[in-house]
Amino acid sequence: MDINASSLRGIYTGLSTAFNARFTSTPTSYGLIAMEVNSTTAQNEYPRLDELPGIREWIGERQVVRLGAQTYTIKNRKFEETVGILRDQIEDDQIGVFVPVAGQIGQHAAEFPDQLCWPLFAAGETALCYDGQYFFDTDHPGFNEQGNEISVANYTAGAGPAWYLVDDTQVVKPLVYQKRRPFNFVSFQDEKDANVFLNDEFLWGTSGRCNAGYGMWQTAHKSKAVLTAESFSAARVAMQTIRKKNGSVINLRPSKLIVPPALEGTARAILEAERNDAGATNIWRNTAKVEVVPYLA
Repeated sequence: MDINASSLRGIYTGLSTAFNARFTSTPTSYGLIAMEVNSTTAQNEYPRLDELPGIREWIGERQVVRLGAQTYTIKNRKFEETVGILRDQIEDDQIGVFVPVAGQIGQHAAEFPDQLCWPLFAAGETALCYDGQYFFDTDHPGFNEQGNEISVANYTAGAGPAWYLVDDTQVVKPLVYQKRRPFNFVSFQDEKDANVFLNDEFLWGTSGRCNAGYGMWQTAHKSKAVLTAESFSAARVAMQTIRKKNGSVINLRPSKLIVPPALEGTARAILEAERNDAGATNIWRNTAKVEVVPYLA
């Protein structure tokens, strides 16, 4: 193949098409635990959204909740994946072998938010969130029915593999996935590029700017207790009784039971079987949906 502007454009089009096709068709799971926020600067500053009291009857003057007294910041980071194609490979018409490579890079780009979010989520018992406590902790500052401050837990200790209850129906989720510049396919396709001159190699790849951080701890519960109907019920109760500063419940819906592959069978037995181990009607059937996440293995 002759190497010129036209042939290099054709190669770019083919590889870019393979990248984009795979990027748009790859399934992801980070949306279970992360709300996506577009960023236009080097970092975003977030107010404590758990301070919103909810709608009230308007009697007298408005009661203004001033967000921003306490904020937390997520700084964007840059990420990339780059491959080189030797000039000889293009001259010898071997470009076809790089089409699946471009597709694989597209899959990597699509899956990257998963790879960013799930390890952060799993590490929540040792990472601080906006209230100064570990994201998964036993003594978050919370409130009782009268609005008095108490300690609230979204973590259950134990020796078993961790599993999680999550309310993914809320706008604000356990994590924030902050997107500054989306991943796209880029290349140096100029024969006069320095890398071509020095190394006889054309560079192709992807890059993006993004980051992830902790959101609303109330929307997730981590447990290392043995997964049983009883421990599942206890985690549900713990989530559904978390209250706002005014004493009213937040109205959380633990809609997803998220487990590593090792707990899939146990989770499905609790939430999908018509009868329990004793042969009685399974009262927990369909009270949440099982989600198996390999990143938690």
